[in-house]
Amino acid sequence: MPPVETTATPGTLSPGGLRRVLVVLCVTEIVSWGVLYYAFPVLAPAIAADTGWSISMITAGFSTGLVISALVGIPAGRWLDRIGPRPVMTASSILGPPAVVGIAWAPTLPLFFAAWVLAGIAMAGTLYPPAFAALTRWWGPRRVRALTALTLLAGLASTIFAPLTAGLLGGLGWRNTYLVLAGVLAVITVPAHLFGLRGPWPDHDPTAESDQAAGSAHAPREIVRSRAFWLLVPAIALGTFSAFAVVVNQVPLLIERGLSTTEAAWALGLGGLGQVLGRLGYGRLAAALSVRMRAVVILALSTVATLLLGLLPGPEVLLVAAAMLAGAARGVFTLLQATAISDRWGSAHYGRLNGLLSAPAMIATALAPWAGAALAVALGGYPAVFVLLAAIAALAALLAIGTVPRPISTDDTVPRHADVSSPQPTTTTGPDEVDHR
Repeated sequence: MPPVETTATPGTLSPGGLRRVLVVLCVTEIVSWGVLYYAFPVLAPAIAADTGWSISMITAGFSTGLVISALVGIPAGRWLDRIGPRPVMTASSILGPPAVVGIAWAPTLPLFFAAWVLAGIAMAGTLYPPAFAALTRWWGPRRVRALTALTLLAGLASTIFAPLTAGLLGGLGWRNTYLVLAGVLAVITVPAHLFGLRGPWPDHDPTAESDQAAGSAHAPREIVRSRAFWLLVPAIALGTFSAFAVVVNQVPLLIERGLSTTEAAWALGLGGLGQVLGRLGYGRLAAALSVRMRAVVILALSTVATLLLGLLPGPEVLLVAAAMLAGAARGVFTLLQATAISDRWGSAHYGRLNGLLSAPAMIATALAPWAGAALAVALGGYPAVFVLLAAIAALAALLAIGTVPRPISTDDTVPRHADVSSPQPTTTTGPDEVDHR
């Protein structure tokens, strides 16, 4: 067995161990997202042409996998809290390759759907939520730095795997392409999770006391029942739906505005650059704004960018600028979601709570492509769709106002779970209280 790095504090990793798990997760997130998510839109037209299945039915299979991922993510979060990310992410990465092989070999549509169900189970333990949970617990007060690095590098998944998949498709066909990608997934993610995520798993948030010492107000069940949590879940879900619908439907919108397909694709790519810039600036934003204001400002930024895309008829330079602004908002929103639980209730139950938070957001991700196209038909074009998406993001911003527990004075000492990048007052909190900052 590989030696476990020793540290001065039991239950924590050494600086070298922290860097190791960060590097491992950056690599495995790129590969997992690339194979299980971004390869599909490249291969979908070829699947339809080869099998005779409609694009809508093929996409339904993919969306089914995303919904399964959302549902399985809830118990996966509980398991991760208890036993750590190594067994959860390793087991899920073992399931991934046979799921992809099943997709490749599926002779009928029902078996195609069944393979995506298995892929959805694998996604639940390999995509962002478990990686966010691992870094949040291990990195503690420095989690924003680690999460920023992870999302920046994992954002390269589409940049790497979309052209790689297209290149393989030309010479191998879609079935053999998926088989090659299954091999890549197995060779990289299984050993990386098995050997790279070793080390002690902290029992508690380093800044928090136990549930018994802190009182039942911070027990997971009480948090889940709180008004703050009930507002946070739809705020994140609506923000996710709006952001993903903007990405999926931006090219047809810009084509309606008179841009060529190539120009629209470049605008989408520059939106990806905006996403990177937004994530780079998240640390400063977190240091400058309270938890409440950070959520409201980011969702308001998404609202403005989406509305501009819906209302601006041109010229091209303004549309590209709006696309970059939308990308920046999308980039910081990913980190807002990653830190939403820990900024409010600490990391002691992050996996369980984030699983509950992420499930509706993942379902929103699955529905966004369908909803955007359907709304375009119903509303008579994509500009009206983007105005509606802006209204949805604005509603999410309004809900975000009430998502932070308010400080109260109590006989039980319940420390705040504050990120060093977002200083908090020293007053104690309960899950049903609203921060007035």
